[in-house]
Amino acid sequence: MKELIIAFGLFLFIEGILYAIFPSKMKSMLKKLELIQANQLRIGGLIFAIIGFVIIYYTKN
Repeated sequence: MKELIIAFGLFLFIEGILYAIFPSKMKSMLKKLELIQANQLRIGGLIFAIIGFVIIYYTKN
């Protein structure tokens, strides 16, 4: 559980740093998300989730 909290904190830190350093670029990137179909976002999210799972699996073992 401690590692999950650390991972969530790291996620928030990286996300926050990106918005703090590049606020206008992050806004334009979010606007471009509207042009992407929901199915493409779903597939991209699934791919990133699988990559993240594989990284965690190999790191822990």
